[in-house]
Amino acid sequence: MNALNTPDPLAPELAQNILDAVQQGFERQLTFTQQMMSLDSTRGNERAAQACFYQALASRGYAMDQWSIDVAQIQSHPGFSPVKVDYDDAINVVGTHTPDQEQGRSLILNGHVDVVPTGPLDMWTRSPFEPWIEGDWLYGRGGADMKAGLCANLAALDALETLGWQPAARVHVQSVTEEECTGNGALSALVRGYRAEAALIPEPEENMLVRANTGVIWFRVHVRGRPVHVREAGQGANAIEAAMSLISPLKGLEKKWNDARVDHRYFESVEHPINFNIGRISGGDWASSVPSWCTLDVRAAIYPGVDPRDAAKEIEDCIATHARDHAFLHDNPPQVEYNGFFARGYVLEEGSEAERVLGQAHAASFGSSLESFVTAGYLDGRVFVLYDDCPCLVYGPVSRDIHAFDERVSLESLKRVTGTIALFVASWCGLEPITRPDRHPA
Repeated sequence: MNALNTPDPLAPELAQNILDAVQQGFERQLTFTQQMMSLDSTRGNERAAQACFYQALASRGYAMDQWSIDVAQIQSHPGFSPVKVDYDDAINVVGTHTPDQEQGRSLILNGHVDVVPTGPLDMWTRSPFEPWIEGDWLYGRGGADMKAGLCANLAALDALETLGWQPAARVHVQSVTEEECTGNGALSALVRGYRAEAALIPEPEENMLVRANTGVIWFRVHVRGRPVHVREAGQGANAIEAAMSLISPLKGLEKKWNDARVDHRYFESVEHPINFNIGRISGGDWASSVPSWCTLDVRAAIYPGVDPRDAAKEIEDCIATHARDHAFLHDNPPQVEYNGFFARGYVLEEGSEAERVLGQAHAASFGSSLESFVTAGYLDGRVFVLYDDCPCLVYGPVSRDIHAFDERVSLESLKRVTGTIALFVASWCGLEPITRPDRHPA
């Protein structure tokens, strides 16, 4: 069997063999995906899931690396987001394939292992960390976003291996943390030295490619009140009520930014690209005491090209303007703290060679042309595009209710996306025969 040096496009027979191998390995892929989904990897609990993924990569003979994110190493980077939690268990895992002969183009296959909180368990049909299948859907927290895609990266390489092939280029398989709150996991991997000529992230993107993506800012507003006994409530100042008064002006700023969408390429026709989400409110200590404190946690989107520092100043000015006209806040101004995402948005410029190859792979797997779209959710693709000038293809399966109850991913879509990834690897990296079976055992 001779090496195939970047076979672009793939011969039809080889392409079909690869898709057949994905089909034949899908049950194995699904079993591993469910195993990963059963491991609670909400923020601060990622260690067990990362250990599982590490073992899966190591058992296939990849050169392994794992580390806890070191804030000191990334905090001076322009892509850093402020963090208020301990990172001892914020572990990144990377498995690296090195070919016998470097002939093709290098690649990063990236995914995140962290998942969002479940919310009230009684609002789920079943336990969120006991994945289940109904019809075409795989249910469970983090299955769609994005353990199905994370495991698809590995399954795509497995499919090539079953045919006796391996990439003829360096491939880094990354499982990172912190995608759901800072983006510091992918950034840490970049700062650690992991680079390639293209990256692919199979986020749940409805079988489409992300063309442009908003940036995100997380901020916390602290309000202090004047506590008194409720029998004298009129003599105190209710911090919760004062904090709630800030929501209307923040929504006004949201509207202002949405009205400016015509000035931002790819967002002109998006109905509501900018969302200010009041994600959490906490305050007070006692029902019979006027509350002395309240905190609002807010997530705001920003357009690509907008500096988070400029957006933060607008947010602070908005809050300060409201406070000046508020009877209590005038003398007790709210304090703003940045406690997570401080991330720019990005645009994936059209016409890259990586996108062309992905389009061919998608067409072979789905029988249709690849479409692109704009999304208003955070993606780690910004780390590659903005800070390494690396085309990052964020492309993945059909999903429903991510970040909600009964999150699920389409199995048929997942299978075809896995086929696309396998074909993309074969075309982008090229293929060479596996001459050392111990390197990638089944």
